[in-house]
Amino acid sequence: MAEVKTAKKLTGGIVAIVILALCLCITTFALVYASVSVNNNIFHTGEVKINLNNGKPVIQEHEFLFEPGMTVVKDFFVENESTWDVYYRLYLDNVSGGLADVLTITVKDGDKTLYSGTANELTRQNVLAADDTLKVGQRRDLTVVFHYPEQMGNDTQGLDLTFSMCAEATQTKNNPNKLFD
Repeated sequence: MAEVKTAKKLTGGIVAIVILALCLCITTFALVYASVSVNNNIFHTGEVKINLNNGKPVIQEHEFLFEPGMTVVKDFFVENESTWDVYYRLYLDNVSGGLADVLTITVKDGDKTLYSGTANELTRQNVLAADDTLKVGQRRDLTVVFHYPEQMGNDTQGLDLTFSMCAEATQTKNNPNKLFD
């Protein structure tokens, strides 16, 4: 009698396991099918593209012979040619030369200072996004000011500075922390 009860319990347990496994398989299939076959959804990717002064250098090599106390002001622009609003930042790359820690470089948007420091300080690793955004198609006219501090005297005579000014942009959508990849 005890063997019959054990056999019924064992059979009932096996039937329950088979039914639960079948239900799990059906549910899994339904979930996979629902997530894979979503009809009529169209996805578009955007393009992030920034125009920095039409690719022209902001300052030409040998354009000026800097001396202590000298200030040079140059105008340039940055334009959003992307398909979405962007955060942008300007920085210096390929910085070399003895004046990299001497000349102060200030980038201004009207009266507002965006960046200021020496060439060695205004690198990609050190510069954050500008406070404002560039809307699609928006152009911002900016000014860069190069200043050779008076107190340097002749100690830095004969030194030079070479750099590339760069612009980088990232979309504003889903990027509240202004992260650049």
